[in-house]
Amino acid sequence: MRSLLKALVVTCLLALVLPVMAQDEKPVPVEKANYHWPIFSNDYIMMLRVYMRPGKGSNFHVHSTDQISILVEAGANEGEIYGKAEKVPAKAGTRGSVGFTPFSKKTFIHRSTNTGSGPFNNLVIALLKPAPGSFTPQARDVPGYRQLFDNERVRAWRLQLPPGETTGPITQTAPGLRVIIDGDELVEIIKGEVDRPLALRSGDFYWQEPGATRAIKNSGTTAINLIEFELK
Repeated sequence: MRSLLKALVVTCLLALVLPVMAQDEKPVPVEKANYHWPIFSNDYIMMLRVYMRPGKGSNFHVHSTDQISILVEAGANEGEIYGKAEKVPAKAGTRGSVGFTPFSKKTFIHRSTNTGSGPFNNLVIALLKPAPGSFTPQARDVPGYRQLFDNERVRAWRLQLPPGETTGPITQTAPGLRVIIDGDELVEIIKGEVDRPLALRSGDFYWQEPGATRAIKNSGTTAINLIEFELK
């Protein structure tokens, strides 16, 4: 009886202490967080693949730079904001969605756990410059491209192209990135160069320097869905 009472007391104490211990966990930079894998960086961006299988989650980490996110696989993340006891209920995202958050204006510290039945696969692109540079992305007023947002830091588009279709030409005037959501194969048609076929895989990405005038043909058997953005 005494042993049972002692065990109950210990259990109650742990229930009280563990939430406090969780908040005492020291937050780490986003690139050091669990399941946040740095996959590319240059003078402009740091890119992370946040890949969490069902039941897996991050520790507390800090977002402090302006950030683009591209959801390759949705999962369903339950969140917890540092310093707050209540949790953010799990909510499945929309595969292929793109977001921009100006974390440079307000730092955010949190952790999350994938409570879904499938993987959470999110590409996080941190903008390393503290302010816009000297780039001016041009509009892409050709069939296939749809502008997603245009703010003080970046301009972003979605390209959706059925098999056999070709976009009109666009000129890239700022450095940026292409991220594949869906697709089989495309041919990149660049003025003054030999046409170049490229195989596509979901979650692949390509850094793109400014200066090229190009069109894209869907040479595969499935529809292309990709994201491109240019920095300012």
